[in-house]
Amino acid sequence: MRMALIAGNWKMNGSLALVEEFGRAFADVSLPVNVEVALMVPFPFLEAAGRTFTANSVTVGAQTLSDRPSGAFTGEVSAAMLRECDTRLVLVGHSERRTLFGEDGAAVLARVKAALAEGLTPLLCVGETLEEREAERTEAVVLGQLEAVFDNLDEAQRVRLVVAYEPVWAIGTGHTATPNQAQSVHAAIRRRLAHYDQALADGMRLLYGGSMKADNAAELLAQPDIDGGLVGGASLKVDDFLAICQSAG
Repeated sequence: MRMALIAGNWKMNGSLALVEEFGRAFADVSLPVNVEVALMVPFPFLEAAGRTFTANSVTVGAQTLSDRPSGAFTGEVSAAMLRECDTRLVLVGHSERRTLFGEDGAAVLARVKAALAEGLTPLLCVGETLEEREAERTEAVVLGQLEAVFDNLDEAQRVRLVVAYEPVWAIGTGHTATPNQAQSVHAAIRRRLAHYDQALADGMRLLYGGSMKADNAAELLAQPDIDGGLVGGASLKVDDFLAICQSAG
């Protein structure tokens, strides 16, 4: 059975005080044994999160990384630096990185490989815009983004990834894919993974990343091919995020 993963993406939000608040909250609750919890915090908070969350069995993650190991790249952060902060997960290919910062398939692949080279787990994000969905291109876009990475990895590398489907039209808009819509795309992703290897498809954790909240998480997580969530705004609210984590058990 695939272990569920609930990963909170704080984006450019939060504070050291919020890290401490989450640390206290998670110290006082028992999480389901079959659920992994992660928080993807901004770079300045990684060290504090590592100290705070390791004792609470919360995985610390970063929101992006450079594709270069080191050098004169002002403002960039390497995979090795993330490892020094006890980071284990890193988002790659988030829709905001693709649209706002121009990261294309080649850039996403390079970052995936950089993460893997340092022993990090890349959480690969794929998803379509509203225009692409309305043009009935959802599967073509999503599977194309998936293939741009998986076609260029070997078998040992592929199994180390996690994939998140994030319909761009449902991020920060208040709209959420229906459970059936989300399940349909997750099932298509798993079918495509089976073309590489059935064991890869069976074992790959697929997360839903489009405005998952406390009041819709249980229904989404009940779908057979949805193994967790990449949570945005709700991950900044302790009670809401804990409720989502509990609903995954």
